[in-house]
This record gives sequence, C-alpha cells and structure tokens, in this order.
Amino acid sequence: MELQDLKNDWINNYPKPLIIAGPCSAESETQMLETARRIKESGADVPVFRAGIWKPRTKPNGFEGVGVIGLNWLKKVKEEYGFKTATEVANANHVFAALEADVDILWIGARSTVNPFTVQEIAVALRGTEKTVLVKNPVNPDLALWIGAMERLLGQGITNIGAIHRGFSSYQKTKYRNIPNWQIAIDFKNQFPNIPMIVDPSHICGNRTGLASVAQEALNVGYHGAMIETHCTPDEAWSDAAQQITPEILAELIANLQTRNADDAEYEDKLGQHRTLISDIDFQLIQLLADRMKISEKIGTVKKENNIAIFQPDRWKVITEYAAMKADETGMSKDFIEKVFKAIHEESIEVQNSVMINK
Repeated sequence: MELQDLKNDWINNYPKPLIIAGPCSAESETQMLETARRIKESGADVPVFRAGIWKPRTKPNGFEGVGVIGLNWLKKVKEEYGFKTATEVANANHVFAALEADVDILWIGARSTVNPFTVQEIAVALRGTEKTVLVKNPVNPDLALWIGAMERLLGQGITNIGAIHRGFSSYQKTKYRNIPNWQIAIDFKNQFPNIPMIVDPSHICGNRTGLASVAQEALNVGYHGAMIETHCTPDEAWSDAAQQITPEILAELIANLQTRNADDAEYEDKLGQHRTLISDIDFQLIQLLADRMKISEKIGTVKKENNIAIFQPDRWKVITEYAAMKADETGMSKDFIEKVFKAIHEESIEVQNSVMINK
C-alpha cells in the first residue's frame, strides 16, 4: 500500500473543522481539569483535548514536561469531560506509555520528524496500532522528510495518518515564530489530498495576535482543522506562554472561523491556494526589501566616512542592465522590472541620504 491509497476515514468521525485544543504542557491535575472544564463550558466545538506530557526543549535544564504522571491527568479529562485526548511522543517509551493510557491521537513533533532514526523507532513501537498518528512538518523546509516519516508509519501497518503544518524555522527575524512557507504545505496537500492536514497556528505565530488569521488562511486552502494551544491562565504557563489563549477566547476564535459551502469548495480551494501563495511571496518580498535597505544603510555609512556622493551613475547603469537581463530570462516586461528596480534604488538613496544627514 502507498500513502496515496490510504482512506483515512478517521477524520470523518470529527466535526469540520477539527479543533484540537489544550495547554502546551500538562503542569498539574488542577490546571488540566480547569482548562478542560472551561473549554467545555465555553461552548467551543472542541472534540480533542491536547497536552504536552514530554516537552523537547532547545536547551537543557528547562521544563521538559511532567512525564508519565501527566497521562493520568489526560485520562481524567477524558473521563470527566468526554474529550478525546492527544499528546506528542518522541521515543518508544513515550509510545508504550501513551498507548497504555489509551491516548486517542498521538503526534510526532517537528524535532523528531527531522530524524529518520527517531521516526523509525516510534513507528516500530506503534506497529499495527489503530490509533490516529499525526506528523508535524520537520523544523527545516524539507518535504521529503515529511513524506518519509509517514511512509515509515505506513510501513509498520499504521493507516490512520494525518499531517500537522506548524511552520518552518528561519534564521531571519519575522513576525512569525516559524514561517508558514505555505508552498511546501500546499505541495504536500496537492500530492496527498487523502491525508488530512491540520494547521498549528500557535507554533507558526508564537503569539496570540495572529492565531485567528493563520487558522482561517489554512481553512481557506482546504485544511481539515487546527491545533490551538489553550490554557486556563496563559500568562502563567510553564512553556510557550505568549502563544496560548484562554478557553473563552478559543471559543470566540472558533465561532468566527469561516468554512466553505460544498458547492463552491473546489473553486474556493483553488482560489484560496493561489491567494495564500501570493500572500506568502509578498511577505518574503517585504522581508527581502527590508534586508536590502539595511545593507543600503551600511553603504550610506561607508560613503559618509569616505566623503563619497550617494548617487553613482555607473552603479545605476549596472542595475538597469541587470534588470533588463533578468526580465528577458523570466519573460516579464522590461518596463515593469525597470520600474520596480527604480523604486528600490530611489528608496535606497533616501535611506543613504538619511544616514548622511543624521549620523
């Protein structure tokens, strides 16, 4: 059997969109039950309660989860409030403990997905399970690793599989904690439309302000749901406090999410994908332009220190010739490319002039 052949009927057992919510980390029984109670009382349509039992951290000596005891708290959440439960597993021992605790949905985290040896260990431990297993994209933008992780699961007879898009790490400082890089996720979705895709706006944003827009953007391109970190007292959370929201805000966010009618689903799906990709490219363009202007500022400093004029005709000639060449290579209008480069060059002169005047 190939990934393309999976039916993944498990997703039909949940409402659309499927919302998975709960704290980043299990901290105490009280915190878990309080969060679950308020999610239930808020009226939010949340069928699955999530919590991190083991927390892989970038640096040692930080909070790395409460461990197995937290699984008992997840069981109480299920018993008292009727939620399905979900948690991350990162090695075979985690898998055995989670299965013994009857956790309904397991997911493989981004740090694990990037390592085929780790994924294989987890897959072997999960061999033949009928539990749903979700795979987060690897931290680096590598589609093959993401697909390979699912193929390893399938190789062990695991057939209830889904994907989680949590964004990709970048050395650049942006408004995102992990840049969405929608193109990679949409490439995966186009290649495997039968594999349900869940967005993780909490890890993409790294803050509370952008959660709703990222979740909606994902639904616009046909994602099946969202995993949203929710805490009874977010500001006091032991991990990732800035990106967690209260159950009441979660309920409001879910209520405002827009889903498509079945009749226009195909049209909206295609249009939404194109618009999302345009937004993603626009964001990258703005970031690149900002980086370019920072370099222009440094050039302005060098020119001032050496008493050199800002405008250099020879340099402008090189820029226009380069623009014309790139226009030919890409099949775009020379006039359009020249206008773009002229605007960039003019802004660069303004930046350098500001350095000359103010420094």
